Amino acid sequence: MVYDLILKNSTIINKEGKIKQGQNIYISQGEIIKISDEFINANNIKEIIDCSNLFVTPGLVNLHTHSPMNIFKGIAEDVDIYDWFNKEIWPYESKITSDDVYYGALLAIIEMIENGVTAFADHYFYAERICDAVLETGIRGDIAPTLFGMADNFEDEFKRISHLIEKKSGISNRLSLRYGPHSPYTCPLETLKKIVDAAKYYGVGLHIHMSETVKQVEDSFNTYNKTHFEILYDAGGFDVPIIIAHGIWLSERDLRYLSNTSYFAVSPKTYMKLSMGMGNIWKYYKQLKICIATDGAASPNSLNPLEQARLFALLGKLTYKATEYRIEEIWEIMMKGHEALNFNTRDVEIGYKADLVFWDLNKPNTMPVYNPLASIIYSADSRNIIHVMVNGVFLKRNGKLLIDTDEIIKKAYIHSKKILERGKGYANIYF
Repeated sequence: MVYDLILKNSTIINKEGKIKQGQNIYISQGEIIKISDEFINANNIKEIIDCSNLFVTPGLVNLHTHSPMNIFKGIAEDVDIYDWFNKEIWPYESKITSDDVYYGALLAIIEMIENGVTAFADHYFYAERICDAVLETGIRGDIAPTLFGMADNFEDEFKRISHLIEKKSGISNRLSLRYGPHSPYTCPLETLKKIVDAAKYYGVGLHIHMSETVKQVEDSFNTYNKTHFEILYDAGGFDVPIIIAHGIWLSERDLRYLSNTSYFAVSPKTYMKLSMGMGNIWKYYKQLKICIATDGAASPNSLNPLEQARLFALLGKLTYKATEYRIEEIWEIMMKGHEALNFNTRDVEIGYKADLVFWDLNKPNTMPVYNPLASIIYSADSRNIIHVMVNGVFLKRNGKLLIDTDEIIKKAYIHSKKILERGKGYANIYF
């Protein structure tokens, strides 16, 4: 056996938050093939890294983002969610180009890698350009092209996206695709069912916005006498794996519709910034498969899952009990995204892909370390993330990204200027 890499004397934190010291992790062809507390030196080892002062964990997952929206970061501030969509973001997006999307996605990816993200789930337009960005940078991406069911060009977009899913599926173990119906309020039941049936046919999942505000729930009842969850259930949407973006205003009656492959992607910073309220996610958090997300950077202004997890815990403690939302629970929520994406990356264990984050907690912001989970969740930031690895390949090493970030930032700046020059257009959809 030829080992590409041995991580010597590592302290592992697994998906459950359990800690094992003095472990030697053997990696070959992007996979963890051996873990031992005995170090075996041999001639067929390409590289050995001493991890004596590092904690090695699974990578972080960002289960819902609109990565190209990094190009809009800071463009719409101090407005409520309705003006944010209707007067700012959607009018700007009406003039967005595929190149804007590409460089926005690249900008997002380097920010995510900096913050320890090894895989993300995306929901946006010009999805083929996001796929390009994923393949070029080394990260993992689960891409859901956005579909508006009430759009005049729905049939053409549906065919184009179905072709994209056919074309891109299986070309890389770092890329997967699924259908992205925007929401039940922009996809009437007929088109929603058509999308669901296509997902079943191709054996892929869904990624959809649900019950984001009280008004959405009220409007749904007034129009259909059903919640968003009931509408999706009627369309067969819970028969396939599903990422529910936000879903914070689900009700107790909605719990009955959820399947074992229904995952909630929560972004507390967005809910705070746009005054969306907390809804019932915190109330039912032990009954739901909650994962951490960031939304697009135009709302929370950052793509840091650790920040979002921290806010989830703190808001829960503030509103309910300080003894709830325990660090072990928050850690498992942070790890749950691996299960939702099914890239075979969910743990530091034999047989899983080597998608890892290396934490140095011997820094002023995290010392002293009484409990490593507490240090990571409540104190750490990107400075503590020394290495980031996907598929056994370093994307960040010794604190530096191994990507030409200067060129990406330069191009993103140029495209941000073009966006302002073009100005706002008109959105045909209203939030």
